[in-house]
Amino acid sequence: MHGRSVLVRGGIAVASAAVALTMAAPAALADDGAARGRVVESAGTVGFSVNFGDSKNYVAKLFGLKLSDGSKLKMYCVQVEVDMRTDQDMIERPWNKYPDAASPFNKNNAKINWVLHHGYPAIDVKSIEGVLGKEGVKLTDGLSVDEAVTATQTAVWHFSDGKDLDRKKPLPYENAEESADVLALYDYLTGKDNVGIGQQPKPTLDIGPAKANGAPGTRIGPFSVATTGDITELTSKLPEGAKVTDADGKEIKAAAIKDGTKVYIDVPKDAKDGNGSFTLKVSGHLDTGRLFVGENYAKVPAQSLIVAESEKTSVVANATVNWKQGGAPATETPAPTTPGGAESGGGNELANTGASATLPLIIGGSLLGAGVLMVLLVRRRRSQA
Repeated sequence: MHGRSVLVRGGIAVASAAVALTMAAPAALADDGAARGRVVESAGTVGFSVNFGDSKNYVAKLFGLKLSDGSKLKMYCVQVEVDMRTDQDMIERPWNKYPDAASPFNKNNAKINWVLHHGYPAIDVKSIEGVLGKEGVKLTDGLSVDEAVTATQTAVWHFSDGKDLDRKKPLPYENAEESADVLALYDYLTGKDNVGIGQQPKPTLDIGPAKANGAPGTRIGPFSVATTGDITELTSKLPEGAKVTDADGKEIKAAAIKDGTKVYIDVPKDAKDGNGSFTLKVSGHLDTGRLFVGENYAKVPAQSLIVAESEKTSVVANATVNWKQGGAPATETPAPTTPGGAESGGGNELANTGASATLPLIIGGSLLGAGVLMVLLVRRRRSQA
């Protein structure tokens, strides 16, 4: 049976009993509105100690970070040689604000994001096994969580810190089967399939106009949809016979609505004067890859972290319609804008656009240790009981 971790700095083990870790309550948002939070040490998942062939052993760990709004994130570190700290807040920063200008992170961040989207825990171990099987990769006895955490974190370090696993002995304290499985997933995550994933926008959704008027017996609209995500839900509050349709009058489903789609409300000719509404919901896991950097990094460097998994983000928008006998059909209005898009619309006071700054997106932050600088956890072998 192997012992769990002790803390390490610069390759020298420090007895964990000698280190007092503190957890301050998460603070509010940073002055610029960026999300902030602190690591929850007990929420992490420890993997194996890995060997880079430099006489230092580093333990892979999936960290837990709690934001000030209560959101919980799972994170890997992207600065293997910088000490971890828990005595300062971690602040969300864009990739181009990474604190080390000379780091490989700056040219490899898209490949790191690909690792996060295709490794654990973004994909569960059974699904990863299936992917490796299709690639012709054989595992010794399936993939364990420990092996998946170790391979994913080490693949991140490969791109963020230029570290390469020692192929002869990648795991200094584990058996040959575990070493082979970690190496197999590591090779997949750092191999030819990794084409990179760029920094992703927060999910947005807008419907324009937010209100439209028309007459029974017509299709009222169009309502133009602008979104950077996938529409996952369409609901409506309409009288019997009225429905949400496409331009041809065919009832439309959520899956058919994309960025730029125009939808209408088809009102029966014999409908009484009235009104109704419809609502769209967009959601997605666009949080993976968010970067978090220590608040006091300039004075006291702290290991930066990047989000491996977070809570799902969703945005809702709605629009209303009114119809009246003899009323004129609504005239077409400009479409609302999607980030990077060309058109801009108005009259969307009922639409909710964008996601909260505290919702997880691209991460890679640092964690801080109370009074003592820490790099990573090292896993050591305990004697058999």
